Amino acid sequence: MSPQIIFQIVLLFFVLVTIHEWGHYYFAKRAGILVREFAIGFGPKLFSFKRGETRYTLRLLPVGGFVRMAGEDPEIVHVQQGQTVAVRLQDNVVTHLYLDQLDQRSEVVIGTVDKIDLEKDLQIRLFTGPEEEGTTETLRVHPQAMMVTRGKETQIAPWDRQFGSKTVGQRALSIFAGPFMNFILAFVLFVTVMFLAGMPTNVKIERVEPNSPAMKAGLMPGDIIKTVNNTAVGASTTKLTGMIGQSPDQSMNWIVLRGGKETNISVTPAKNDEGRILVGIGLSADKRNTSFGEAFSGGWDNMKLATQQILLGFKKLLFGQFTLDDLGGPVMMVEVTKQHASAGLAQYTFWAAVLSLYLGIFNLLPIPALDGSRLVFLGFEAVRGRPVDPNRESLVHFIGFAALMLLMIAVTYNDIVRLIRGEG
Repeated sequence: MSPQIIFQIVLLFFVLVTIHEWGHYYFAKRAGILVREFAIGFGPKLFSFKRGETRYTLRLLPVGGFVRMAGEDPEIVHVQQGQTVAVRLQDNVVTHLYLDQLDQRSEVVIGTVDKIDLEKDLQIRLFTGPEEEGTTETLRVHPQAMMVTRGKETQIAPWDRQFGSKTVGQRALSIFAGPFMNFILAFVLFVTVMFLAGMPTNVKIERVEPNSPAMKAGLMPGDIIKTVNNTAVGASTTKLTGMIGQSPDQSMNWIVLRGGKETNISVTPAKNDEGRILVGIGLSADKRNTSFGEAFSGGWDNMKLATQQILLGFKKLLFGQFTLDDLGGPVMMVEVTKQHASAGLAQYTFWAAVLSLYLGIFNLLPIPALDGSRLVFLGFEAVRGRPVDPNRESLVHFIGFAALMLLMIAVTYNDIVRLIRGEG
């Protein structure tokens, strides 16, 4: 596999996942939610940096990505009453809260927690000094204060910065935005394909097979086919092959443009050894530049057609009309992407559009751990007027994620077996 093909495969995965997660990230930030991490991939970190409040990471397993929002997981260690902590102050406001290695902290106040609220009141009441002579002091906590333990800093998340504090509409939008960005990208790519491929203007004979009906009739490479039996062929090769298939052993009157002049030729299709009705020609199409209107409408038509095919595939999956060989995992995706990338820029872009569309639709399925399932839970909350128990929802998503990972392992194993059989 050439370095260029490898780059195109990696680029495709990176763009599709990044645009999806960016949709979640952007609308979460607009809603005022603290986004702790923007990750591409799962598993161990390969590369990481922090900008502002968010840590951006590239992880080992290229099977997706995630945006970790404050309040979705209990990622902060809770401070208990009676616990000894150290705080760093700036203008009498707590900016850092240390939970361990207190004797190694400099320029801090050490005390015992009497009361603490890091979500609503943003206050901590500390008892400092000897047990009998100490004093109690209430300190205000900065809304972006850092909690430090085991060498790791975690920004606190006041209630108004947490996912659960936002309205159902704001949360639903931050979840739906991921698939929606994939739909936007797919449409842009389908339109781009129309510009790259151009608009066919007529059907042209690319080659003539030896001893074929076409050669016997006098057809030549370069002939532009205008009409067949007084019917304009236009730019549709499908239309022409359909007319040929309906005329076995029947003389057809073709008008072709050769050297700027129209020529009448009589052609009689015949069956080959496989029973197919042919005249023995290879076809191509002359093309012109695509207008914006044509690109827009053509891109939309291709997107609708691809959507129908994807939904048909999901229907077969739902009703069990498939085998394991009909499914493909990361290995098969790489193989198919390699084929499309090798076929040229237009074909590669078309495949990227289909994958982006597929990713958007797949994530909206009501399968636990996917965006569609999270939207279903928000729908329940909107109807009931109260949220589903977060622990139960988390358990459902965990089970769904584990099931998806097991399915991924199964189809990946099947992909590898299939490749080995193909090599053998």
